[in-house]
Amino acid sequence: MSQPDQTLRDEAARLRAELDDANYRYYVLDEPTLTDAQYDGKLRRLQEIEAAHPVLVIPDSPTQRVGARPAEGFPEVEHALPMLSLDNAFNEAELAAFTQRVAERLERDADSLEFCCEPKFDGAAISLVYEDGVLVSGATRGDGRTGEGITTNLRTLRSIPLKLRGDNVPTLLEVRGEVIMSHSGFEKLNDRAREEDAKVFANPRNAAAGSLRQLDPRVTATRPLEFIAYQVARLEPDQDLATHSELMARLEHLGFRISPWLEQVTGGQGIIDYCRRLGERRDRLDYDIDGAVLKIDELRLQRELGFVARAPRWAMAFKFPAQEQTTRLRDVEFQVGRTGAITPVARLEPVAVAGVTVANATLHNADEIRRLGVMIGDCVAIRRAGDVIPQVVRVIEGARPEDAREIVFPERCPVCDSQIERLEGEAVARCSGGLYCPAQRKEALKHFASRKAMDIDGLGEKLIDQLVERDWVKTPADLYRLRVEDLAELPRMAQKSAANLAFALDHSRRTTLARFIYALGIREVGEATANNLARHFGNLSALMEASVESLEAISDIGPVVARHIHTFFRQAHNQNTLEDLQQVGITWDEVEMQPRVQPLAGQTWVLTGTLESMTRDEGKARLQALGAKVSGSVSKKTACLVAGEAAGSKLTKAQELEVPVIDEAGFLEKLQEWESANEEAET
Repeated sequence: MSQPDQTLRDEAARLRAELDDANYRYYVLDEPTLTDAQYDGKLRRLQEIEAAHPVLVIPDSPTQRVGARPAEGFPEVEHALPMLSLDNAFNEAELAAFTQRVAERLERDADSLEFCCEPKFDGAAISLVYEDGVLVSGATRGDGRTGEGITTNLRTLRSIPLKLRGDNVPTLLEVRGEVIMSHSGFEKLNDRAREEDAKVFANPRNAAAGSLRQLDPRVTATRPLEFIAYQVARLEPDQDLATHSELMARLEHLGFRISPWLEQVTGGQGIIDYCRRLGERRDRLDYDIDGAVLKIDELRLQRELGFVARAPRWAMAFKFPAQEQTTRLRDVEFQVGRTGAITPVARLEPVAVAGVTVANATLHNADEIRRLGVMIGDCVAIRRAGDVIPQVVRVIEGARPEDAREIVFPERCPVCDSQIERLEGEAVARCSGGLYCPAQRKEALKHFASRKAMDIDGLGEKLIDQLVERDWVKTPADLYRLRVEDLAELPRMAQKSAANLAFALDHSRRTTLARFIYALGIREVGEATANNLARHFGNLSALMEASVESLEAISDIGPVVARHIHTFFRQAHNQNTLEDLQQVGITWDEVEMQPRVQPLAGQTWVLTGTLESMTRDEGKARLQALGAKVSGSVSKKTACLVAGEAAGSKLTKAQELEVPVIDEAGFLEKLQEWESANEEAET
């Protein structure tokens, strides 16, 4: 194998530096300088160079964040200095007592003591060791003296530098901190797990800890983990820093992320005020914090105070009220969302969680009820974090009463008595009475009036809210019965505005069959599918009478969409609404059915990642219009995978199965080619 010339060596070094800087600015400073596409392009180029010239691969290269084989287990790592616990304070009196103890031991005035304060993040504590500026090992806290070596997994975290920044790096540095998961990342992780019928985590802390202990680092790499540094355990040579605050600033300069809420305060009242401010901010944070950590700032005074048992005398953890409590599940009711989703809601014996009385909590869906194994009467753990809706996270084993009852999911909508649908492979059950169900009324009307549907100019969200709340409009047909003089009575609706809306409503009576079908809001029937239905059946009567089998025969309609359409038109109240709409004057021309070119008929395509030129739904619709089936998972039968930005596990699986893969540029080129051929055939 040829040796790389100096030009390639310089290019590889430049790319590593640019990628390291981009990681630091994105994950530490939250100031991105590269787009995702630019970052991916540089990373791909570096991977190409290193693949062609393995001699250029170094341990701290950005390409080495993932790539090791799964581990058979984790080695034990003995900490050079123990990772100690902190003593806890649970109220302001205990905080004051801590300050007084420190002051007496140092023989100083309590009001003159300088403290460094920061949030106590609720995640997994780890230790990182750097030699000559390069990450050499990482370990969990374990029992404080011995942890598990998880270096390979920690390398996957973009907020952990593989190489320290700057020129004046220490010979030896041991940094300690917390691996955490944001609320938003946690919810996405659990949503994905529910879709894949995989394990759902109870809380972000468990999710972070479980993610770090994956034997396959590729799994860890897919988890939304972040690292925040909070302590320097070893630093050689000693850089003559006098305070903990200065150490934290030094870590930030070396490339670590530190808490943005780190503050220096003075005296006992200073730490009490800090804890109050942080407590008020807690519910607005996207991270779990269970308290504050308060440290004497001057390192010389820390050494003078020393340690007692397993905790330092110079630090204290102030603990906030728990965000998880136990209570009894009294009953379960079923709510209907704006889009028809049926959500089971647990009615609880009221309990205080994180300072708020909780009497209701979500159970998500039928799959979640089955996963939890929960029954009415059970003692359950309730979790509340920030603005996240309280949820039941587990059943307390051994506390089930003899009269516990099974939770039975309804078959009919509790609001409108329409049939509830839950299709195979879907977690959410939904009411099928979209146009009729009062719980879905506002959402159905907004869709009906939208530009791509009936295009009723001037009928916006706020106006629809007023019409529904006054009970003037119950179905879309009622819109066409509104009088100008009634509309003029509405707040901020003058005579001219009322007349303009009446004109827009009258103008919308004349539409197309495709627009009308789309306006009905049938689940998963977008513009392209509505157009295909109009072309295929030519008139509404034929569509309403179509069987599931005849619907599936249309190239871009699979079993799921066919069931949605069939169920919609079989509901008696939907039939009445459609008849009512025609009685108020909604008309369209019959459609001349035309054959379409179907170059992708019989093929299954998959879309993954983010597309810049269109949404995934738009891409799906365009593929379906060309005859393709669009699936959410990759298999050997997949004809092609379209990989957008940040493509993940689906791309990996496609490569493993040798499924053809094209990027967005290639996808657009193919679409234009096929759609142009379609237009030529129709003319």
